[in-house]
Amino acid sequence: MITSMRHVLICRTDNLGDVVLTLPLAGYLRQLFPALKIGFLCRRYAAAVVKQCSAIDYVVERETLDGSLADAARWLRQADIDTIIFAMPDRRVGAAAKKAGIPQRVGTSHRLFHWMYCNRLAHFSRVKSSLHEAQLNFALLRPLGIDMIPPVAGIAPLYWMQAAAAAETDAEAISVVSRFDPACFNVILHPKSNGNGREWPADHFVALAKLLVADPAIRLWVTGSENEGTWLTTHAPVLFEQPNVRNLCGTLSLEQLTALIRAADGLIASGTGPVHISAALGQRTLGLYPPLKPIHPGRWAPIGLRAQTLVRAEPCNGCRDPADCACMRSITAEEVGQVVLGWQRDTDPTAETTAP
Repeated sequence: MITSMRHVLICRTDNLGDVVLTLPLAGYLRQLFPALKIGFLCRRYAAAVVKQCSAIDYVVERETLDGSLADAARWLRQADIDTIIFAMPDRRVGAAAKKAGIPQRVGTSHRLFHWMYCNRLAHFSRVKSSLHEAQLNFALLRPLGIDMIPPVAGIAPLYWMQAAAAAETDAEAISVVSRFDPACFNVILHPKSNGNGREWPADHFVALAKLLVADPAIRLWVTGSENEGTWLTTHAPVLFEQPNVRNLCGTLSLEQLTALIRAADGLIASGTGPVHISAALGQRTLGLYPPLKPIHPGRWAPIGLRAQTLVRAEPCNGCRDPADCACMRSITAEEVGQVVLGWQRDTDPTAETTAP
């Protein structure tokens, strides 16, 4: 029997990509219960993306609850939440939720503190599962009487992000997007991952830029944090010397980056937040991954109507240096370049098509 809910708070307080892959859970609940009030608790830096999900009524920044435990519990109590779902274990918020007397507190059973703070336990392990991360979030609904794990192909429509374009009304975001030449094919490169995954080598991005420079209509826009831009300038200075490359590292807010992704013609990155934002927006997206569990595409591939991945077909032989992963290095600039050229052909109404 499906448990009655009128106000649910979904908690995902870790990295941006993880947060994006939790949004379909909110989309499904909105679809199933149109009158349900849905809140989302995340870290401040991810809030701008969550706010663009039209399935969510409001966003709470995790930092809001950083005061005393009593203050955090008081906030939760006054919010009149009847169900809290911990898509990411958070000991302190769990303690506050119990102290606040939230009737239904859902968490995974493998975290010991969930046995103290949660009264609805989901019995599964993310590490050992063969499911995609986005699918695993749906297992948290089982203690509430909802036993439905969607196929990966059914997740993309549950993002509810395409209709939410608030960032595009922001004057600064519009200014960023205006840098694109509409006559050009604009592709975003996001080379770094803030240390959250195996990265495609920087020299491969250089090789890709050199490969694509033959077509002056293709522009490459490099995004990332200021520190990542500094790293690229030090370790791959030739990248920014290419005539078809523009450096935007350290210049964009998350709202502006999202607007830029939405307006671009495609995005290329390894397993990091922007690759999942791009896929969720329905953008052309290429994710570059190693064949290594649990960070392989079966678990972390971007999910979207126009998302795809490249991964070495052979199993990983145990690359010991994440900073120079042979599996990632085996994905060639020529392979990635062919994807970009395929995207470009799809947008060109004058391009010749070949019958299969």
